[in-house]
Amino acid sequence: MYIFSVDITSWALFKKIVSNQNFRLKSLFLIINKCEMNIQAEKIELVKMILDTENPKIIESIKKVFKKAKTSDFWEDLSVDQRKEIEKASLEIENGEITDYESFMQKHR
Repeated sequence: MYIFSVDITSWALFKKIVSNQNFRLKSLFLIINKCEMNIQAEKIELVKMILDTENPKIIESIKKVFKKAKTSDFWEDLSVDQRKEIEKASLEIENGEITDYESFMQKHR
C-alpha cells in the first residue's frame, strides 16, 4: 500500500478525485507535485521569518509545534471513512484501474 502525506487545501475535492474510479495516476501526481511546490515556498517563507525574529517565545513555540508533530501521524487524524477511501484508491492504482488523463478531463470539464 502506498501511504503519502499531502497538504491539500480542499480535502473534499481530493477525496472526490481519489474515490472516483476514472482518475489517472498522473492526475494524482500533478496534485501532489503542486502541493509539494507550495510546501517548499512556505518553508522558505518560514525560514525567513524565523531568521528575522528576535523573540525567544516565538522560537520556543515553533519548537513545541515540531515536537508535537513528531509524535503524531496524520493517518491517525483521518476518519475511518477517509482511510478507507485512500486505501481503496491505492488498491485501484495497484490493480491498474486507471484511465488516461484526456478521458478524465473530458468527464470533469
